[in-house]
Amino acid sequence: MTLPTTITGPAGAPPVLFLHGFLGAASDWDATAEALADAFRCVAVDLPGHGEAVGLPEAAYTFEGTLDALAATLDDLGIERCRVVGYSMGARLALGFALTYPERVTRLVLESGSPGLRTEVERAARRATDEERARQIEADFEQFIDEWYRMDLFASLKHHPELRAALVAKRRRNIPAEVARSLRGAGTGRQPAFWADLDRLAVPTLALAGGRDRKYADLAFAMAVAGPPVMPAVVPAGHIVHAEQPDLFTALVRDFLRDPVSDAQPALT
Repeated sequence: MTLPTTITGPAGAPPVLFLHGFLGAASDWDATAEALADAFRCVAVDLPGHGEAVGLPEAAYTFEGTLDALAATLDDLGIERCRVVGYSMGARLALGFALTYPERVTRLVLESGSPGLRTEVERAARRATDEERARQIEADFEQFIDEWYRMDLFASLKHHPELRAALVAKRRRNIPAEVARSLRGAGTGRQPAFWADLDRLAVPTLALAGGRDRKYADLAFAMAVAGPPVMPAVVPAGHIVHAEQPDLFTALVRDFLRDPVSDAQPALT
């Protein structure tokens, strides 16, 4: 099973796989992809339950099923190896993908990402919270979205009212039942704990976070301590670094993704 993709950049350029966050879509990466298209072939996907990735088999909505769908999508595009950039939910999946399919990833960028909750007690509590949120989504999606972007996690958006308004309007395009399926199947409570696996990451990894998002800034440094391949970077932004500081984000990612690795694969067509 493959996922819908948006491809930007010249055939034959090093490919980069972009994974969006919860409530997002491949189009969230349009500006980043356009800025990087001179050097990379940017492949952004709609993750299960988001954008056009709807009505999929039940297994696709699980954390592990999404990883398999990403591998199948790369196969369909003729991509053997690529760089991977993920934001929030997409960062969790990007990390899982790099650990599950290490032979397919050459460099990894985790924007506002987490290796998961450390204990089963924490994961069970989060699954209960996510179930409550899924029911809220099904009952009143517009209210859920409004409340979602008023969470402390997105407090920095008060400095970007136009961005917040645009996000709320765009997120309303999702299908509530599909988003709820994604949350139930691939939410943080369903993600394995990857803390003990960070030291076996096979590729250089950039853990990028906004300084106004203290939780994820701390996680970036904690990941660097747990895994030698992880390099932390904290910039003046909140949770959505690529939207709040697009030029800085693009510059950091461009510099990090440039490396001597040979991708050894056929060009995209």
